[in-house]
Amino acid sequence: MNINDKSGVINYNANPNRYDSMVYNRTGKSGVLLPALSLGLWHNFGFVDSIQNAREVIRCAFDLGITHFDLANNYGPPYGSAEENFGTIIKADFKPYRDELFIATKAGYDMWPGPYGNLGSRKYLIASLDQSLKRMGLDYVDIFYHHRPDPDTPLEETMGALADIVKQGKALYVGISNYEANEASNAAKLLKELKVPFILHQARYSMFDRWVENGLLNTLEEHGVGCIAFSPLAQGMLTDKYLKGIPEGSRAAKNMTYLNTETVNSNLEKIQKLNDIAQKRGQKLSQMAIAWILRQPQVASVLIGASSANQLKENIKAIDNLEFAQEELELIDKIVS
Repeated sequence: MNINDKSGVINYNANPNRYDSMVYNRTGKSGVLLPALSLGLWHNFGFVDSIQNAREVIRCAFDLGITHFDLANNYGPPYGSAEENFGTIIKADFKPYRDELFIATKAGYDMWPGPYGNLGSRKYLIASLDQSLKRMGLDYVDIFYHHRPDPDTPLEETMGALADIVKQGKALYVGISNYEANEASNAAKLLKELKVPFILHQARYSMFDRWVENGLLNTLEEHGVGCIAFSPLAQGMLTDKYLKGIPEGSRAAKNMTYLNTETVNSNLEKIQKLNDIAQKRGQKLSQMAIAWILRQPQVASVLIGASSANQLKENIKAIDNLEFAQEELELIDKIVS
């Protein structure tokens, strides 16, 4: 797919001061520093979306100091299209900046028909990454994740595939996603034996979804692995979108699998009370929700989505106030419990 730059601006010159205002955090015990906010390309970057808008968002992110871009083989829709669009944008704008970028992709969910296009086999993981690299026009990714545990494939096979991917030079680091604490611990032990740089666990985490606090964060700290949080805004509930109910055309109004009217209505009073705290802090609810996650020492970065450059600019303001008073934290716990 070609980019039709209607603005007439062909050459992208990055903001020379792009690193001045971003906060960077160490990822576990590795040498990698990640921006406090990273850009996830799950939504808004597929073939059904405007590549011009995607290009604007990604340029804006980099200009604001966001160096980490997170993809997966099945992001789109259709599957693979977010990677392909990202590859087009890389070719057009970011070739001179490749060594300043930290690019991730994943495999683990359904991708292609037949018995080899899903879960955690060696066959699937290596084939999927080869396809991802081709779509993005890259020689390697900075980190490759196994996207979810596979209950039927031996963990030794899955982790062995990740090890060989690093040895083949197709990824510099590896990670896992959606693993429970005991599964993550077993994976870490295997990868340590294989001498593989395992640096990140990607986990769903928000004020409304705190499962990582029940052992996972401590497990990651024990093994020197960082956490990168996704869905920090609980699919939009922790924004000002639903403060007065469910607007027409919203995700909740469409009763999508991961967000519906019942879920929003049952949390509406909590959302409003949390918003009151955010306002007293001089923040939007979304900004406070992101800052609340970043208070955890194990969290290296928070993955945010963005449908526009303006939305991205608003969310990145979360780093302007990352400190919480103990009274604020206790009140938040009381509200969401």
